[in-house]
Amino acid sequence: MGLLFLHGMALASWFVPLGSVLDHAGLSSIKPMAFASSALAAMLSPLFFGAMADRSVPPAKVLRWISAVTAVIVAAIAWGLEHGLPGWAIWMLIQAQAIFCSPTSSLAGSIVFSRLGTSQQKFGAIRALGTIGWIVGCLVISLLALDARPGSFFVSAVLWCTLASYTYILPKPISSKTPSQRLTLRERFGFDALQLLRNHDHRVVFVASALLAIPFAAFYPYTPQLLGDLGLNRISAWMSIGQISEVFALIGISAILSRWSFKWVVVAGIGFGVLRYLLYSTNLVTPVLLGLSLHGIAFTLTYVCAQIYLAKWIEPGWQARAQALLSFMTGGIGNLTGYLCTGAWFGVCSSDEEVHWSLYWGGLSVAVLGVLLYFAISYKGTESKSQ
Repeated sequence: MGLLFLHGMALASWFVPLGSVLDHAGLSSIKPMAFASSALAAMLSPLFFGAMADRSVPPAKVLRWISAVTAVIVAAIAWGLEHGLPGWAIWMLIQAQAIFCSPTSSLAGSIVFSRLGTSQQKFGAIRALGTIGWIVGCLVISLLALDARPGSFFVSAVLWCTLASYTYILPKPISSKTPSQRLTLRERFGFDALQLLRNHDHRVVFVASALLAIPFAAFYPYTPQLLGDLGLNRISAWMSIGQISEVFALIGISAILSRWSFKWVVVAGIGFGVLRYLLYSTNLVTPVLLGLSLHGIAFTLTYVCAQIYLAKWIEPGWQARAQALLSFMTGGIGNLTGYLCTGAWFGVCSSDEEVHWSLYWGGLSVAVLGVLLYFAISYKGTESKSQ
């Protein structure tokens, strides 16, 4: 449980102040590339490190190494910002950081699932500690008055080092590796995980998750601007409403899955996503805040349920690669496509004078509805434990 809490703190202390720090350093021009770096990294590194964790090196040890390297790079970025490194050099360091940071979420998830055994539905309540850790990480940065200063990254480096150290106290798993087996280049880079897509229901889960990530990618870039246009100050505080609802949803996910089938839980989650954007499209304070509160529910009932699905229906020897493939499909292909498409759609829906929020969010709600129909029609619920 402490693993996810520390991981959430480390992630928040990096992602939350990133934009403000770059603005303060006069590097606003590289912000789009800086945020896109995580999506680019998610298209490769989780599969590679997931394959390593499944075959040759314990997942905890892989997480330890990449967390330590992440700490070093984050500290280098802080040093570079304080000493005036050019923007291109900072961006290259940020991209390097993303390559090592990107697999940490899927690795941490696979480690926790391996400890839960057949009790995967307990993952939601444990995963809530990651969200709480995220909130605490934000508070630490704010209390130290480092929201827009490179010093926040030194704090992040310390937290990544702490996470790396924490892996030493994790119980050692029973090894089922076969390191003497000769591996192809495709297997070493984790691309054999793509064979999981041969199973119909597995494929639907992966594809639906990737498609959903496209319209959902608009949430963090454009919700703050919507709140600002509505005259709501303290935007970070308002945004935390979504994280609070996520904590409650994660705590309740076990009870939800024990009463309803996976298919209809996910359909409900996507439905909440449709409702969220429809409420946004009203461009009124109360409905927008209500829609914001649905963020955590939609996230939990879709992405977290997908993680639980993989832990239940994928063979143990493929767990790290399965979770990594989900990161690849959502955080890589889905998010990168989403940043580009929702950004282009924003350009269509805005002018020099104003943003046509009703058109923007209304169009995205239609896109989410399309994903809901695809999943409801395509998913059969005839799983069998397989690779």
